[in-house]
Amino acid sequence: MANLNPSLLLFLSLNLLHLFHTVFARGGERDSGFVDITYAASGRHLSEESHFQKLNKLAHGYMTNSDLEKAIKAFHGRCGRISRIYSIGKSVLGVPLWVLEISNNPGKEEAKPAFKFIGNVHGDEPVGRELLLLLSNWLCDNYMKDPLATLIVDNVHLHILPTMNPDGFSLRKRGNANNIDLNRDFPDQFFPMNDDLNERQPETKAIMRWLKEIHFTASASLHGGALVANYPWDGTDDRSKSYFACPDDETFKYMAKLYSGSHFNMSQSSEFEEGITNGAQWYPIYGGMQDWNYIFADCFELTLEISDNKWPPANELRMIWQHNKRSMLHLVASIVKSGVHGRIFSSDCGEPLPATVAIKDINYTIKASERLADYHRLLAPGQQYEVIATMAGYKTRTTTITMKEEAVTLDFILEPDTHFLPNQCSSKSKSKSKSKSSLKISELLPKSQLEVSLTLVVVLGFLFFLMKRKAIINHFKLRKSQQQRRVSAV
Repeated sequence: MANLNPSLLLFLSLNLLHLFHTVFARGGERDSGFVDITYAASGRHLSEESHFQKLNKLAHGYMTNSDLEKAIKAFHGRCGRISRIYSIGKSVLGVPLWVLEISNNPGKEEAKPAFKFIGNVHGDEPVGRELLLLLSNWLCDNYMKDPLATLIVDNVHLHILPTMNPDGFSLRKRGNANNIDLNRDFPDQFFPMNDDLNERQPETKAIMRWLKEIHFTASASLHGGALVANYPWDGTDDRSKSYFACPDDETFKYMAKLYSGSHFNMSQSSEFEEGITNGAQWYPIYGGMQDWNYIFADCFELTLEISDNKWPPANELRMIWQHNKRSMLHLVASIVKSGVHGRIFSSDCGEPLPATVAIKDINYTIKASERLADYHRLLAPGQQYEVIATMAGYKTRTTTITMKEEAVTLDFILEPDTHFLPNQCSSKSKSKSKSKSSLKISELLPKSQLEVSLTLVVVLGFLFFLMKRKAIINHFKLRKSQQQRRVSAV
């Protein structure tokens, strides 16, 4: 070893470090994936202060949290016709978690699928927050000009959260302000962890509330430190590092390949075949957001590693955007260009039914939306599927479809099972008419006037009762006297 060329030793050391850097991109124990080659080659570690300074220098050219908020509001000001902005909560340090919705009818509930992008889950992986603003502006600039942009805006409700971890970004570290890795803070299917709501981080709680309010068909979170499309499961039931397939393994592989294949060079990876990986086979993690989306929210989520370098110089951001642009657009468009979509109705009264949709031999179900009863079920193309619609009180319906490269539209009309659900429509109609009349009264009168009016109605009703009572008593007195007169006359 003493006779080895020092340059060769340095080269080997750096490549080994790059290997470890890639392996721990999704969830190593380190605060950051940044490696200083001078210190690494000599076997030394950066101090916390100099580490922060290095990352701080790299942050020049990136948007600060304040810049990001201004950019989001400026986008809405420029593209308000097809967008709205809203906050899903605040970080530990009180920074609003701003979301951009892009759609031709933003904020309206429609029978369309919804997709979400989340960036900056880890504070030291900021590329996603920049790319998501570039994506938003591209859609605004190209709506009604580019077919793909127009397809997305007209047929999808796209929600974009540029930063889930603004505090971690400001602090130049992986975790949030409480030093918690947000991609380990969700409830886990295999092990009892993060089950106490009070113990979860505010950023995690915000995501969980968000998915209760909006039924997302699919989503992706943007990370850095590798170049690969990662899909469930992220963990195994015995903590082993091995391929662990979820029920929709084929569909997830289709989605991951769609992203990788549209990317500039992700599919050419020498480390990951076709540029995709099963999370548990790469390395298992627990409490991750990706698996939680699929299990608890009917949402098919990918974890996308979009840059080998966690914190590349800002002058490389445009190039990284160009490398990922087609992938991001095609992934969003895929939720309307593939899969099976439709609505579910009752045969006797035409009411929309929030029924459950299942696929034979796939142990996973989704539910149609409550109000419009629309469903959007992603499926890998090139196969036949038996689609099953079920709802309590109705007869189950099954239809076989053949999935090619395009989407299939399949509506269900379910017949009531009269043994379990008699007069369902009439009871619904009565309930609706009551609720509508109540709604009209409350809409016509402000709260204070409504209270006064109700009091007056009660008083008048009581007076009417007294008058009626008196009239009834007088009536019976009169009848009694008349009967007495008639008897006496006889």
